[in-house]
Amino acid sequence: MSSKNSTEIPESVLTRIRELREEIHHHDRLYYLKDQPEVSDSVYDQLFKELQDLEERFPNLVNPDSPTQRVAGVPLDKFEKVQHEYPMLSLDSHVKKEDVQAFDQRVRRELDVEMVEYTVEPKYDGLSVELVYDSGNFIRGSTRGDGRIGENITMNLRTIRALPLQLLNVSAVPSQLVIRSEVYIPLKDFHALNQRLTEEGEEPFANPRNAAAGSLRQLDSRLTASRPLTITCYDLKLQQGDRPSSHWDAVSKIGEWGLPIPEHRQRCRSIDEVMAFHVDMESQRDQLPFEIDGIVVKVDRYDWQQALGEKSRSPRWAMAFKFPPRKEMTKVHRIMVSVGRTGALTPIAMLNPVEIGGVTVSRASLHNIDEVARKDIRPGDTVKVERAGDVIPDVVERIDIPGEVRAEPFTPPTACPVCQSHTIQEGPILYCTGQTVCPAQLKGALELFASKGALNIDGLGKKTVAQLVDQGFVKDLADFYTLTKDQLLSLEGFAEKSATQLLAGIEKSKQVLLSRFIFGLGIRNVGVHIAQVLARHFGSLARLRKAEKEKLQQIHEIGPEIAASVDSFFQEPQNLSVLQRMEELGVTVEELDTVKISTDQPLAGKIFVLTGTLEGFTRPEAKQKVESLGGRVTSSVSKQTDYVVAGTEPGSKLDKAQALGLTVLDEAGFSALLVENVSSAS
Repeated sequence: MSSKNSTEIPESVLTRIRELREEIHHHDRLYYLKDQPEVSDSVYDQLFKELQDLEERFPNLVNPDSPTQRVAGVPLDKFEKVQHEYPMLSLDSHVKKEDVQAFDQRVRRELDVEMVEYTVEPKYDGLSVELVYDSGNFIRGSTRGDGRIGENITMNLRTIRALPLQLLNVSAVPSQLVIRSEVYIPLKDFHALNQRLTEEGEEPFANPRNAAAGSLRQLDSRLTASRPLTITCYDLKLQQGDRPSSHWDAVSKIGEWGLPIPEHRQRCRSIDEVMAFHVDMESQRDQLPFEIDGIVVKVDRYDWQQALGEKSRSPRWAMAFKFPPRKEMTKVHRIMVSVGRTGALTPIAMLNPVEIGGVTVSRASLHNIDEVARKDIRPGDTVKVERAGDVIPDVVERIDIPGEVRAEPFTPPTACPVCQSHTIQEGPILYCTGQTVCPAQLKGALELFASKGALNIDGLGKKTVAQLVDQGFVKDLADFYTLTKDQLLSLEGFAEKSATQLLAGIEKSKQVLLSRFIFGLGIRNVGVHIAQVLARHFGSLARLRKAEKEKLQQIHEIGPEIAASVDSFFQEPQNLSVLQRMEELGVTVEELDTVKISTDQPLAGKIFVLTGTLEGFTRPEAKQKVESLGGRVTSSVSKQTDYVVAGTEPGSKLDKAQALGLTVLDEAGFSALLVENVSSAS
């Protein structure tokens, strides 16, 4: 739709857009900050949809602070580095009371006072970030990094509904603000997220902290937006003009500006009150809606903080008073092995149920086979189990019981307990080699096989794959080629047209490039580039299948781990059976003339880097064009790079290319180069 000039926009539209934004911001504050919603989800959705429709009709009125603009549409190539406005220091941590008392004694001695007032608050278990506001508008957010330079995660932070993009009472807000905060996931939302991931065949997160950190560091903010992140702001590091005289008053002011601040914070007039607060928080720990691992203790007065100063990596006026880990003793009645979606085999200690911190624990992770051997855990052993917020607690150690008769040591399985394919060890991890048939890996394997980089079967997304597996229609990769229209029509979301289109896409995929087929098999450690290396070297699937491990290792870029993965894949009879069935069902893998595709290709040995958006190619298409002519596409610019292809809105890669004096091509130059070399190759 063509954009409209602002002079053509009725005043009623301007007023309504302003009202909708204010109303949505108001409901966001009530819901995410105060947990006191005034309207139902459906009413909120109607307001949001009305604003979206108006902004679509009048795109000139869209601004970055609109509630509709929280999620970016284009993934980043990488996070840019950003220097913090003020160093993000770590806290010294203590568990023992006497260490906390020693901290208080030192503070009083150095300040030469009888009593110090402290501010205390729960220590949220999440990811620390810096927020920068300019004239009340959120302009940048970054991770801690090394304390001085972090990663710019502004677009991901914008997806957090609890974080206001524009502060309240802007006229009274200082023009520049630097605020410290913690991003976390509430426990209820964390468990719901893990349940969803498990149902989708994904690996669940170990704990809320890992989930928050992993979600914030996604290059695609749309994925971050799908995660239940929230935030609390705990410190005002810098503002234009005079700062309040105390930490307590500064955080209170942050709350008045519309930012979420820590629950349960308190002012303590002595270290004894700090101790009492610590005891109280530990007693409430398992009832809180978020994970905490202690409390934070800060000298309240800013002038006293300044007088105490800082060490190289931590302030001398603050500390973390941690809770002791939650541990109990119990017995291991057996050790079982679970198989994750990546094929990793994880030993799990099945325990006599024991209550730890209000939660009944009946199993604990042993992580990997090396860990089992190092701790020498066997069935029947008495063990100490620790729960520190993890979904699956850890076995800390074995407790030696005099006179106890022990079972035989744990023997790592040589076959996958799910599909009976043989296992291979990489470092301390055992993997199942039956990628094409193993039910534990099947959904992920099928998604990869159908993906754009592999067989590119349009219509076979995650939801469809999950239905096909759950209904029992697909039990291995070859079963894609046995699907019927009636089976597809029985699935949710399928009608005559969509079923016909998917079957046509599956039929089309029967003719496939060798490199794409190798990648689609999901061989461990074999990505797109290594699949191309193997395809160019061997030229056919038959020759690759017969290659011995030693021969594989002689190929440039193929190391021992990759060679072992490829060898074990083709040694597994179940994988070979699936490949045989595919051939019988009409799948034809293109064979290559390995002599012709070596140094004779016009772009052989040339390295390309792509940056920005290309109008005539998608990234995968541009990459495929280069590779079909013998070139290679990498993600980073170096002196070895031959060409940097710059589309619209190129990133820092273009700056680096120019600094190194490399050849930079615009899209027209890139297209001309391809045409020229295609002609020379024909």
